[in-house]
Amino acid sequence: MSMRSLIEARLTAALQPERLLVFDESAAHAGHAGYRPGGESHFRVRVVSAAFGGRSRVERHRLVNEALREAFAAGVHALAIEAAAPGEPTAW
Repeated sequence: MSMRSLIEARLTAALQPERLLVFDESAAHAGHAGYRPGGESHFRVRVVSAAFGGRSRVERHRLVNEALREAFAAGVHALAIEAAAPGEPTAW
């Protein structure tokens, strides 16, 4: 299973998102800390989930990070998180 697939599966199971986008941004980090040839080290997630309703940005990020423990243990070096509850405005 690719790292992207693992991230999608874990976030879907944990958050039941209305919308989930996962981007591998590893190529943009070539030569930086944590980069590995072949990518799958730096990701961005954009997720809309009712689980985020009434939660602060920090709490939302904690939910995502908790769901992705396995991905971090398997080599994800960096994760950018854009999290919103349904009905909240997003730029994406």
